[in-house]
Amino acid sequence: MINKIKHILQATADAIMPRTCPVCNRVLGADEPFLCRNCLNTLPLTHYQDAQFNRMEQLFAGKVPIERAAALFFYEKASPYSAIIHDIKYRNMTHMGVWMGKHAVAMMKQSAFFDGIDIVVPVPMHPDKEAQRGYNQAHVIAQGVASATGATLLQAIIAVKPHDTQTRKGAYDRWLNTRDTYAPAPHAHTQLAHKHILIIDDVITTGATIIACAQAISHIPGIKISIFTLTAARLT
Repeated sequence: MINKIKHILQATADAIMPRTCPVCNRVLGADEPFLCRNCLNTLPLTHYQDAQFNRMEQLFAGKVPIERAAALFFYEKASPYSAIIHDIKYRNMTHMGVWMGKHAVAMMKQSAFFDGIDIVVPVPMHPDKEAQRGYNQAHVIAQGVASATGATLLQAIIAVKPHDTQTRKGAYDRWLNTRDTYAPAPHAHTQLAHKHILIIDDVITTGATIIACAQAISHIPGIKISIFTLTAARLT
């Protein structure tokens, strides 16, 4: 009965203000929560989870020890698929972020990429910035991943100082911008010891932010670290 009422309310809302796919702007059907079926099926997937020592994993070589790293699909500014990240990051589409996190787990299931993960840790946002935006996009994606895998979601890394936006910075400036930015949260040493941790963010470019996060907890005894981002810039 409750589901029937929800369906009626959703249908009424859709009739008044139709929901559209952020990628192609087509009106969504009742069984298409955030993306149309065609755009969902044509995501520019990275397939990093299927490649040994993939391009994303190479970013961390010699900087911080990791078990594995992957992203679901490629991010390109001019691509219509960039609207997915834009909506999650800037348009308060938090439910879409959770849904995409769950969908990533489903799409990558055959690779066993998420198997054995104990704790999911989102890349943190400085409290001032998070208060301004109202949420942390990495956290909502991590919620979806945790829900789909059964892993525990912990904010085990904190941002101890703000940093400028990374968008227009080169690799060296990104590293300088994130240096000494992150630290283990209280009780992180106890919570993360001898656990397999999955650090999650929305997009990876040079890897500077995630490297800084991983370095903040890499000294914890017995810890294993893997990396997942929803999207990845095309790495050359």
